[in-house]
Amino acid sequence: MDHEEIIKGYDPVIMRRLVRFLRPYVVPVIGAVFALIISTTGDLLIPVVIQNAIDTKIIGTYGRLLDDDSYINDDTVFRIGDDVYVPDHRLVRTVGVDRHVLEQSGVLSPDAFHVFEIETAAHRDLIARYPDIFVVDAGTAAIEVTNFRTLSDAEKMTVRAADFAGLLTLVIGFLGILCAVLIFTFLQVYLMAYTGQGVMKDLRLTLFDHTVNQSISYLSRHPVGKLVTRMTNDVETINELFTNVLISLMRDVAMMVGVLLVLFLMNPRLALVAVLTLPPVIISMAFFRVRAREAYRRVRLLVSRVNAFLAEHISGISVVQIFANEDATRAVFGRSNSGLLSAHLQEMYVFAVFRPLLDLLLSVSIGVVVYYGASTYITGLVSLGVLIAFINLLRRFYQPVMDIAEKFTILQSAMAGSERVFQLLDEKERIPDEGTGRLRRVEGKIEFRSVSFSYKPGEPVLKNVSFTAQPGETIAIVGYTGAGKTTIASLLTRFWDIDSGNILLDGNDIRSIPLHELRTAIQPIQQDVFLFNETIRENIVLGAAVSETSLRHAVETAQAHHFIDHLPDGIDTHLEEGAVNISTGQRQLISFARIIANDPRVIIMDEATSSIDTETEVLIQKGMHAVLEGRTSLVIAHRLSTIKYSDKIIVLSNGEVVEQGTHDELIDRRGLYFNLYRLQYHE
Repeated sequence: MDHEEIIKGYDPVIMRRLVRFLRPYVVPVIGAVFALIISTTGDLLIPVVIQNAIDTKIIGTYGRLLDDDSYINDDTVFRIGDDVYVPDHRLVRTVGVDRHVLEQSGVLSPDAFHVFEIETAAHRDLIARYPDIFVVDAGTAAIEVTNFRTLSDAEKMTVRAADFAGLLTLVIGFLGILCAVLIFTFLQVYLMAYTGQGVMKDLRLTLFDHTVNQSISYLSRHPVGKLVTRMTNDVETINELFTNVLISLMRDVAMMVGVLLVLFLMNPRLALVAVLTLPPVIISMAFFRVRAREAYRRVRLLVSRVNAFLAEHISGISVVQIFANEDATRAVFGRSNSGLLSAHLQEMYVFAVFRPLLDLLLSVSIGVVVYYGASTYITGLVSLGVLIAFINLLRRFYQPVMDIAEKFTILQSAMAGSERVFQLLDEKERIPDEGTGRLRRVEGKIEFRSVSFSYKPGEPVLKNVSFTAQPGETIAIVGYTGAGKTTIASLLTRFWDIDSGNILLDGNDIRSIPLHELRTAIQPIQQDVFLFNETIRENIVLGAAVSETSLRHAVETAQAHHFIDHLPDGIDTHLEEGAVNISTGQRQLISFARIIANDPRVIIMDEATSSIDTETEVLIQKGMHAVLEGRTSLVIAHRLSTIKYSDKIIVLSNGEVVEQGTHDELIDRRGLYFNLYRLQYHE
């Protein structure tokens, strides 16, 4: 099992490679970023609207200043007579002096006022009814709050009619912002999900195309489970990166920066106090990141071990049961499972500590802001709306902090998954496909000229092998196990490339022929028949354009119609995984039909009849005599009865050709073939 490598945080090199897969999705990404900006702006505006509603519409009081032009530097003030009326929430910003200092100097009246413009008959009637409590000048009136409270409810509504109308406008605007946030958040999530799924699709296609074109040497060194994991689990972590991490990080950072900006615009002093409470948050985040990474790595490692144990022992469950090893296996799995439980609990412990700690720091920060804000509110340095907005904004600031900390583990997983994906893409071990020759009409002549080959350097499998198969001949290759028979089939189709010598097809070196053309002309029937989890029809044609007549001919020639016609759905019967719903011999017959339907000029039967019963073998022999007519065939089998009537028999021993000839000629020579034949039939 692979050991877990160190999981990285952010890797700019990997990120740049990932960005290349984003290029086809530039438009949705730009749309998602635009939606992010709008939704984040809307979120930041919500506390501002609430603050504005409280200060200007709900409270809506003014302070009265003596007539002094040096104080008038804001367009929100009203002049009534010799005095200037400034909104309380703008007073400090307008005059730039502490409220108590202004009151003590006599510049600011200690009383609060409601100010309104005289616009309706109701306004004029009310002022005429109470001329002593209203101060009026040039279409504007003011009334002290203490006198305002003596009015009836209807009269109060008349005085503050403009505030109520403005409050309704703010409520409608508030609802509009919420709707905009909802719509643009949906667009952001949808567009990034679309982008993530598109990147996943492209990555899977790239990985699949890369993998299926790798050499057999490469594929034999990499377990199938590992390759499948790269194309599924690791690609899925990249989807998480795009859909959950990147856009969330962008939103969180934008929200935090926006909150700080709004805080300083509202009240720099109170914002500075709030910022001074952040160092403990930063320290706790750094500590949490380290501990979370360690816990996450341990969970990943133990999950891998448990999965590997389950996959291995479920696949080999028959061995476990045969040797009555259930209790021992359960004990081993129990230890691994307990270790995984412990790792998960450790991970939960880290989060269980961090989340309440962050809530505590949020409460402390709010407490500090409330304490300092209350004192400044009393002195008039900050309004009630601003104080409430600060509390709301601080909550909006801390939520991204927690989100960033929790997203860090996903970022680590995505970076690790991306690294493994790109590592796989960087491994290129392909059979060179640089052939430019074209096969106009394949006759089927095969020549091996002094061919040598080794899977590992210094361990030759074939040594100076030479033989010729004329068009239409059936050549049998026999020998003891490990003599190199199957290797010849692999070399002829260029699953491997030879170390030295030449292999020719119709006089052309097979390395000069494009792989697609070569493997169309030469097709093997392999030892282990692999059938896909599809219908019998799809397993025979393999996506090729085969007519119904040709398909039926292939099935009948391969003698597969004897069992296919008796299946419930005939040739459209769906095969289960591993084709377990048909017998081994029937699978072999389907593989024959597959070859016949594709109509190659050279056929390699690699142990093709070794797993077929005698009755089925008779059926195959009848069909194969017809299909091999006019085609070159190489038959590789241990059962010598299948190759007795071959045109030529090649006998291999230790990777070398030791005998060639017909069956009768080799029997008369009483050499290696004679010994093989005698062992099988006369022992």
